[in-house]
Formats: sequence, structure tokens, C-alpha cells
Amino acid sequence: MMFNFLPNHVLQWLAVFLSIIIEALPFVLIGAILSGIIEVFVTHSVVERLLPKNRILRILFGTLIGFVFPSCECGIVPIVNRFLEKKVPSYTAVPFLATAPIINPVVLFATYSAFGNSWRFVALRLIGAIAVALILGLLLGFVLDDNILKESAKSAHIHDYSNKTFGQKIFYALAHAIDEFFDVGRYLIFGTLVASAMQIYLPTRILTSINTSPVFGILILMLMAFILSLCSEADAFIGASLLSSFGLAPVMAFLLIGPMVDIKNLLMMAKSFKTSFIVFFVGTSSLMVIIYCLLLGVMG
Repeated sequence: MMFNFLPNHVLQWLAVFLSIIIEALPFVLIGAILSGIIEVFVTHSVVERLLPKNRILRILFGTLIGFVFPSCECGIVPIVNRFLEKKVPSYTAVPFLATAPIINPVVLFATYSAFGNSWRFVALRLIGAIAVALILGLLLGFVLDDNILKESAKSAHIHDYSNKTFGQKIFYALAHAIDEFFDVGRYLIFGTLVASAMQIYLPTRILTSINTSPVFGILILMLMAFILSLCSEADAFIGASLLSSFGLAPVMAFLLIGPMVDIKNLLMMAKSFKTSFIVFFVGTSSLMVIIYCLLLGVMG
């Protein structure tokens, strides 16, 4: 009752803002905790021991390891940032950044359920995400500068926890996780404010009412995915509701680009990554999604 003096559109904005925050915060917390664990328990020697020696295999490793990481795009940036600080090459970390929010078991099961227990949509989403990630990895591994972290995002000091007891390591991991949570949380809140405002004040219903060509339909739903900034655990249910209006190719573009590039994720990336890399990541991911979905449209 205390907010009755606010206009309805402001109340709607606050409601959407809170719904996105409540949906995203658990995954940001998981990401922060994993970041703390990586900081304390994963050393450079451990990274060298676990990663394959071959560069192609490292790209594949980064692309596919998301199968066992239950993370969405809300919490993936701090994890990737910590991996990069631990000298995981960017051509391994960036494919993980692209695929982990899509190919993890939780998201795949949600996709299966949303589309009427259809393995077809799961397979198409899986293949598309892997294709985009492999291109990103190959370009970073063989063509482009793979130094993608801002200098300000790199740890000023490399802490050595090897002489700490297990209990002390847990303490330091949790302390780091708290710092990471509040640090990333600032960007999440600002990004969510922008995303929720765009949902209320940008008339997306107009977009859904436009009769489109396949290319235009793909671009519209990619834009909608960016604006809505849904968590990847929930976007399949929205995508399924758009299937009858737009068809397979645009809906698949919606399901692929949203977990890779949305408003809140972009702002969190801007904290840690160079602008040139962000432009490369957004441009390459978008182009690959468009090409993949156009091929789907041609093949029916």
C-alpha cells in the first residue's frame, strides 16, 4: 500500500526489476562462490595439469566443460575472469563463457520441457551454441590477440594459499566470494534496472506483431532476447510461446543469443574485459547465430 502514490508504469518497472533480480541472484552467488574456490584452490600448476596440451583440444575442452557447470549467464563472468587470472588461455575460457549458460543440464532439461519434450530443439540449441563457441575459440587461438582482460581487472598481487590449512582456505574462499558478489552485484543491479525499464517502456509487443521475413524475424528476436535479459533457465518457455508467430529459425536465434549477450551480462563483462574484446564477442556471436539460424530456415 505504501507505493500506491507511484504511477502504474513505475510499479510495473519495479516488479519486473525485482523478478529479474530474484531470478539472477542465486546464480550470481553460485558464480561468486565458484570464483572464490578457484582463487584459493586452483593454482597455475593445477591449470597446466588439467588442461590438454594441444591448443585445439583446449578449445574443445572450454567449449564442452559447460556440461558439468550449472551456471547461467548471470554468474559466468566472475568465473571466467578468475580462470583467466589463473592463466587459463582466453581461447579456452571464452568458449566456456559462450556455452556454459546454454549446454548445462539444467538449461537443456528446461528446453526439453518447454518445447513439449522435444529432443529436436535441445539438439539444435546445443549444436548452435557449440558452433559459436568453437569459432570464438579458434579466432582467439589462432588469429586474434588473446589478451582480453583489462589491466584494472587483473589481480595486483598473486596470493599463495599453499601454506594455509584447509579451514583457512575455506575462510579465504568465502571472503573472496563475498567481495566478488558485491562487486559484480553493482553491475547486475544497474543492468537489471536498464533491462526492466526497456521491457516496460520499449513496446516489444509491436515487435511481435510485425509480419517479418526470416532475416528480419531473426534480428527482431535477437533484439528481444537482449532487451528481456532472461536467465537461460527460463528463456526456453518464452521462446516456445513465440514459435507459432515467428517459426523455428528466429526462436532458435532468441535461445542462442540471449544467454551469450544481454544487457546485464554486457555490463558485467565491461567491468573485466577490454572493449575491443566485447565488440568482437558480441559481433562474432551475433553473426554466427544469424548464419546458423538462416541455415536452419533453409533446411526447414
